[in-house]
Amino acid sequence: MRFSFFTISAFLASSLALPSINHVVHEKRDRLPMGWQYHEKLEGSKVLPMRIALTQSNLDKADEFLMDVSSPGSSNYGKHWTHEEIANKFAPTVETGDTVKTWLTSSGIAPERISRSQSLGWLKFDATVAEAEKLLKTEYHLYKHTTGKPHVSCSKYHIPENVAPHIDFITPTVHFDAKIPQAVAKPVEKRAPTSTAAAGHPVQTKAALGIGAPSSGSLPKKGARINIKAIIDELNNCNKFITPNCLRALYLFPPGLTANPKNSYGIVEYTPQAYLQGDLDLFFANFSKNQVQRTPTLNSINGGVVQTTQQGFQFNGESDLDLEYAMTLINPQKTTLYQVGDEVQGASFNDFLDALDGSYCAGDDPLQDATYPNPLGGYQGPKNCGGFAATRVISTSYGYNEADLTAAYEQRQCNEYMKLGLAGTSFLFSSGDNGVGGNRARCIDPATKEYNDGSSGIFNPGFPSTCPYITSIGATQIVPGASVTAPEQACQTVIFSGGGFSNVFPLPSYQAAAVKSFFTNYPPPYGADRFNNSQATRGFPDISANGANYVVAVNGQFSLVYGTSASSPVVGAILTLINEARLYAGKSTLGFINPFLYANPGAFNDITLGGNPGCGTPGFQSVPGWDPATGLGTPNFPKLLAAALKLP
Repeated sequence: MRFSFFTISAFLASSLALPSINHVVHEKRDRLPMGWQYHEKLEGSKVLPMRIALTQSNLDKADEFLMDVSSPGSSNYGKHWTHEEIANKFAPTVETGDTVKTWLTSSGIAPERISRSQSLGWLKFDATVAEAEKLLKTEYHLYKHTTGKPHVSCSKYHIPENVAPHIDFITPTVHFDAKIPQAVAKPVEKRAPTSTAAAGHPVQTKAALGIGAPSSGSLPKKGARINIKAIIDELNNCNKFITPNCLRALYLFPPGLTANPKNSYGIVEYTPQAYLQGDLDLFFANFSKNQVQRTPTLNSINGGVVQTTQQGFQFNGESDLDLEYAMTLINPQKTTLYQVGDEVQGASFNDFLDALDGSYCAGDDPLQDATYPNPLGGYQGPKNCGGFAATRVISTSYGYNEADLTAAYEQRQCNEYMKLGLAGTSFLFSSGDNGVGGNRARCIDPATKEYNDGSSGIFNPGFPSTCPYITSIGATQIVPGASVTAPEQACQTVIFSGGGFSNVFPLPSYQAAAVKSFFTNYPPPYGADRFNNSQATRGFPDISANGANYVVAVNGQFSLVYGTSASSPVVGAILTLINEARLYAGKSTLGFINPFLYANPGAFNDITLGGNPGCGTPGFQSVPGWDPATGLGTPNFPKLLAAALKLP
């Protein structure tokens, strides 16, 4: 947000007055994050690592570019861009780089001190506190947390009005994301709460790195152990035990038959989550015999390792679930496993994206993303920046609360999904397992903006599900006692399908008619005190698939597993089969699929039973058409395939 400017006068030592330069407040902080207190004015001789994020070009046209290659009816449908074309299109303009450099050099920062990132999106230089204060018309102070940890920050900073359009943000400034270099190296410590999330509460430092932790709240839920012999008559027991054949019967898709070398399906896992080969073999022996001893193709990112040191459902349940079903449903097509992060530090979604797109690396947020070589031990190699190819479909069964992270962080990441969609990748994310509540069923207290116990408060949407450039997958279940051919309902066994409306991202054009119809015909009985009811923001999920009673081999035994963590890889497998058919027909793969999905609502089984309760409410109800509980519904493979094959 930009604020009103004030005028300063600059004088040369000779006292000859120059024309005044208007400076504007570029960013400001209204209050200190929780737990921090002012300590002292920072010494002017201290050195700060200054980083300037240059404004990317053409982001105002990004949606137009993506729709051009993704919308049915577009003459350019399926004509995906190369990564070089994407990088060039969104790189900051020459004018932007020159304008900011000119400002720096005219302010006393010598050209040889300034470097530019390989992506061209960042300028970097070191400056003393005195230099930075003069440059940004601010004052730097040292703050201390209640734990005793120090931090450098200013309350606001100014830049010339003509320079402001060329800069996204500068660090260190108001963000609480830089440390003063110490004379003697010390172990890196976890840091305390920092900047403010979209919901208004302080963001926890390194919150993004906990995505694979057993306590993250986004992992699947375990049910009872089962005797595999009890479900030998599979299709008669699908309301109790979901198996690969149950899914094929539900959504009418066949076993895979071919493996086009241009096709590919990727599953993303975050260390310490890891599969056990014995579990895959146990599952395959019962449901896909020719895959026994088959392994996924491993892409190890930043020291990602399929660890076996820590075992148990909380470490193996997610990966076992994802890979057992993904590999079985697309067989004989191979599955790629992106294993991200070492065992010490873990990883964030940005760390994965860095590996796919080297131009994305330089802008990582040190607050939230991993640092390599890892100062705490573990992976000591350089951070993986590029070098890994994106598969045609990528499924991720992890997610954050939108309120966990800052809006700027989420917007930057969402734009990267847009770019990879331009390149032809379909990104799927599970929508969450707690209805309108967030991970661990937490909701937001309207007074304090802090998380509460989930019994009341503001609905807590998930991210990246709220990003308009990914496909969010909700969960359904077979109605208790019903057959596999009967209509499903929103999942209400153990988990509730995540859904709602964003507090950050605007309503995308491809979804506008569906959201308008929902509010017009089935207005929810809640006001703005519960959720963003502006009717102008992104709704999720987009579509759904079964998420209850999955039979999964975990730690040498079969158990029932629940979650949108199951739904997302199943949809990914179905899309991979459709890509296989399109490639066989000499066509491109689907790429970003949301415009195609919303243009073909008749290709889905509409869900009109159940809802997604949370925050002390019944949540949103499944109704005819799109709804924020189950989206457009579940795939009807023959109809979806027919629609896909009609596309260019």
